[in-house]
Amino acid sequence: MAKLDINTTYKMLSGHEIPALGYGVYQTPADVAEDVVLQAFKAGYRHIDSARVYRNEGPCAEAMIKSGLPRSSIFFTSKVPPRNMGYEGAKSSIESTFKQTGLDYVDLYLIHAPYGGKEGRNGAWRALVEAQKAGKIRSLGVSNYGVHHLDELEAYIKELEAKDGKGSGGEISVGQWEVHPWLERRDIVEWCQKRGVVVQAYCPIVRGQRFEEPVLQPMVKKYGKTPAQVLIRWSLQKVRKSRCALSRTTQKWDSLMLKQGLVPLPKSVTPSRIIENADVYDFELTSEEMKSLETGEYAPCAWDPTTSTD
Repeated sequence: MAKLDINTTYKMLSGHEIPALGYGVYQTPADVAEDVVLQAFKAGYRHIDSARVYRNEGPCAEAMIKSGLPRSSIFFTSKVPPRNMGYEGAKSSIESTFKQTGLDYVDLYLIHAPYGGKEGRNGAWRALVEAQKAGKIRSLGVSNYGVHHLDELEAYIKELEAKDGKGSGGEISVGQWEVHPWLERRDIVEWCQKRGVVVQAYCPIVRGQRFEEPVLQPMVKKYGKTPAQVLIRWSLQKVRKSRCALSRTTQKWDSLMLKQGLVPLPKSVTPSRIIENADVYDFELTSEEMKSLETGEYAPCAWDPTTSTD
């Protein structure tokens, strides 16, 4: 695959770019969020993954302003919470994000989980599409959807296009799931691969629960890296075919069928670990090492709404 660095971005179906490494702020208290996001910016991150339910969108936006970085260089994500599913609920969620952040636009807005029933899911998507058309949101996506939810949404998008014309139903640019060697989600990743959907991976270091796994130790020793760094590197190298990718360093596009990795979203409020989690570009796992991390397990360390039949 193309050489990665902290400035690597991938082009989404929306036409916009997403940094290949993100910084997650799940469970980050509002009173420390601004400081840790500023530290993340200093470490080189340019991608912040927040959500309405995290209750820290405002401090994250404050950090974006205080960083002095151009707004165009920062990628900010928020999400419609499960309690706001449906058209009106999602519309209210989007309005609240702008009220609390003061941002002119949000780079990516996701549906956080596939709850609320079919009507609720479709209504929330319609609200996102309208906000995108209004220029408030640049790219759309979903989180924690199972394949059956993805199929349902794809059918709804086609329904909207049949009614109002091509492009009127929006596009699924990004999907976010818990993904790591003990939860590869091959069916979901394959669904996304076939359609050019970028796959984000939350809990990429499995909340530290697998750091002592024997399979990791040879790589930790060989590269002089922590288990967390090895796992983040695994995400970056877990390739799938994509259309194109752009490096902000070289400003050159790679081939149209570049093999693109997952987009990991490590989180930490510890300054040293924020830096450490971004220090993953001076080594590369071999194909044999990547193969050794195919555990075949299905072991979530967080919630798993993908199985919901609501």
